[in-house]
Amino acid sequence: MKIRMMLVMGLSTALIGCMAQEAGRPSALPKVSSAAAVLVSPMSAPVPVSVSQESYQELPENRVKSASTSPVSTFSIDVDTGSYALVRRDLSLGVLPSKHAVRAEEMINYFSYAYEAPSADPFAVRYELSETPWNKDTVLLKIGIKGEEVAQAALPDKNLVFLLDVSGSMSSANKLPLLVSALKMLSKQLTAKDRVAIVVYAGDTGVVLESTPGNEVATIHRALSELSASGSTNGAAGIQLAYQIAQQNYIKAGINRILLATDGDLNVGETNIGTLKELVAKKRQQGISLTTLGFGQGNYNDHLMEQIADVGNGNYAYIDTLKEARKVLVEQMSGTFHTIAQDVKIQVEFNPDQVSEYRLIGYENRVLNREDFNNDKVDAGDIGAGHTVTALYELALKGSKGLAMDPLRYSNEASNRRPESHSDELLFVKMRYKQPGDSQSLLKSWAISKTDIVSAEKASKDFNFSAAVAAFAQKLSHSQYIQSYDYQDIVHLAKDNLGVDQYGFKAEFVQLIELADGLAEPKVVGL
Repeated sequence: MKIRMMLVMGLSTALIGCMAQEAGRPSALPKVSSAAAVLVSPMSAPVPVSVSQESYQELPENRVKSASTSPVSTFSIDVDTGSYALVRRDLSLGVLPSKHAVRAEEMINYFSYAYEAPSADPFAVRYELSETPWNKDTVLLKIGIKGEEVAQAALPDKNLVFLLDVSGSMSSANKLPLLVSALKMLSKQLTAKDRVAIVVYAGDTGVVLESTPGNEVATIHRALSELSASGSTNGAAGIQLAYQIAQQNYIKAGINRILLATDGDLNVGETNIGTLKELVAKKRQQGISLTTLGFGQGNYNDHLMEQIADVGNGNYAYIDTLKEARKVLVEQMSGTFHTIAQDVKIQVEFNPDQVSEYRLIGYENRVLNREDFNNDKVDAGDIGAGHTVTALYELALKGSKGLAMDPLRYSNEASNRRPESHSDELLFVKMRYKQPGDSQSLLKSWAISKTDIVSAEKASKDFNFSAAVAAFAQKLSHSQYIQSYDYQDIVHLAKDNLGVDQYGFKAEFVQLIELADGLAEPKVVGL
């Protein structure tokens, strides 16, 4: 299979030459030649550089809400994990992460939990309530979702387009070299029925590998090995071309997905995040998903990577090591590529006769309006095969000491009381989702009662470990709700509830807490 460069759009030759001179390179075009092979080992440690210029979305933390005045909470699920790997990268470099890099739901969902597999539906939903580890006067509700497992051999045929940033900003050891090694590992999992094309973009955009059978591993590896980084970054042009190539090779009833791998540092062409999101949102109507894989540091654009994956019906992962690449692209290939439920929304109605206050932990950029729940035109998150998704609420029950707000003097609670048959219910959970390709959602619902609360001693290891991750995320983001719970408290909670840890990710988490504790500013005593 020949490898060819087909330039389809880009800047003028004069402008490219000008940019090349500014970059100190002979050309800003992507190179495809054996002499341009990767020169730096992908296993090299990250280079300690400043992360102060990185771009994160700044969102306020979800606040405590009154169940009597705001009884309904609605949000879209999220299976992204990029935030956790970013936090790990920063702590490994000896710096505390920006609080805006910390998204609690992505840290919690980085880990797999031993949720019961579904029997009939594409996913099973379980819940658990127990004492909140960081506040003995509140109750923690865990809603857990487990997607059906699909073996790699049983996955539908795949039409993949690798959309790769080969601009000058990708030259670092933890960017293009790591990216190449990651995709080589992925390509070894493909079969003759799968297809792979490679699109690259810098100042210009081009196809360096036309759609090729997945079992032609040597051809795919050669195309990857011949990439080098130079020039400016026109990501919008690359996205347009990648969708074009994916559409040309569309597999009906198959997996049609673009893998965008970049540091997100766009500097020519369309660079506005809102406009890029609109572009991707339109393209997803073609039945092609977009997954983003983030690389590098210093100029990294987390905001872009997370947002366009959300609107592209894909997922977002940050690749800081080859081990992480293997986790996302090999061990969790089914979940990364194969969607089993689309536009998954959760709505929780709290009974004000039993619950005074509640707080959703994380999901700040996934919160929906109440009316969005029944609107099938509103986009929401997707669940991949085998994925586990967890959401946590902290509840202050009626009459408890955990209230953050004074009760209202003039309330209308009496007129809004539930019938006696519902008097023991704490809350009512509803979930909407679509079967892949369907336009109409299905509804699941169930009630959770006060009798479902278990003691701290009876809470599961999964419950406590997810609470430890939530506590760590809140601590790193300077949450006002967890001030008295320190890093060592989180260490003990996590250590005591590791459970099954096949690949050592949970043990690594404990090490990260210890690192954060060592980097945190000491408390000033006596002031």
